[in-house]
Amino acid sequence: MANKIQIKDFTINVISVNIEGKSPLLVHRFTDETLDEMEGKQQKKAKTSKHEIRNPEKEFEQVKHKSPLGFEGFPAVGFKAAMVRGAKSIGLVMTDMRTSMFVKADCNESQIVKIEGESRLRRDAGRLPNGSGSIIYRAEYPKWKATLNIEYNAGIISSEQVVQMVRAAGYGVGVGDWRPEKSGVYGRFDIVV
Repeated sequence: MANKIQIKDFTINVISVNIEGKSPLLVHRFTDETLDEMEGKQQKKAKTSKHEIRNPEKEFEQVKHKSPLGFEGFPAVGFKAAMVRGAKSIGLVMTDMRTSMFVKADCNESQIVKIEGESRLRRDAGRLPNGSGSIIYRAEYPKWKATLNIEYNAGIISSEQVVQMVRAAGYGVGVGDWRPEKSGVYGRFDIVV
């Protein structure tokens, strides 16, 4: 006679947390051209042109995360990664948090969270792998807001812990380029009550 296996239901809750940027958000998505170039190098294919003329406005539009629904955003997984990293500072185990909560995207196709705010072209100096200087074009959101819809396993973490992870993520981890986690000051945020 076989033993019956009982499957315990998870208690999955969703909480919405409104956040507001404390510092500008810098976005720099890999463009299709960059991915094609990387793939070409890995497959040892010749480059089509040695020195192509750059178009800052075109690059600015290409580096943004855009939804087919017509809005700009930031990857949901980026917010989740910031929360997981922030979990450590409030005494939670990061590996447990990776499987205990998820930030839901506002667009399933692009997996991004909608960013409220106007983006502008930002130009910075950078270094190429060969050491020579180059200009980097990014999208910058000087003032920005978002709503994080966070699905979590209430049997492992509480809604209060989820909110604390968001606060810790915004304070010391951040999202995007030059965030605190990477020795920068951009992409910081706080909870709006």
